[in-house]
Amino acid sequence: MPAVSLLLNIVWILFGGLWMAVGWMIAAVIMAITIIGLPWARAAFNIGVYSLLPFGQQAVDRDGVTGQHDIGTGPLGLIGNLIWLVLAGWWLALGHLITAILWAVTIVGLPFAWAHLKLAGLALWPIGKVIVPI
Repeated sequence: MPAVSLLLNIVWILFGGLWMAVGWMIAAVIMAITIIGLPWARAAFNIGVYSLLPFGQQAVDRDGVTGQHDIGTGPLGLIGNLIWLVLAGWWLALGHLITAILWAVTIVGLPFAWAHLKLAGLALWPIGKVIVPI
């Protein structure tokens, strides 16, 4: 990890990233309690790790990386994302949005606000995404 990404990730964790990562992990645990929620739990856990260290990584469509469609990038992924949106996505996105607004008040916080906005979009539609290094 480059030094700039490491520094940004440390500041990120200290000033808001940790509590959002905890929110993602809570969502993952809640989803993992039931057998039906396991696909969402995996996605929430992966994005929780990403939300802990977002600089130096990005979320992209999985079929763009692998070059082929799978169950998460097709019609079942669409249904899964809609269920996710109703059950957990909106409140995680709201948490990222509120944190982004708080960061955007300062000029220094604009990169962090932008990262929270990207995570808010990911919170609404996580199935079929994969986290890759930049």
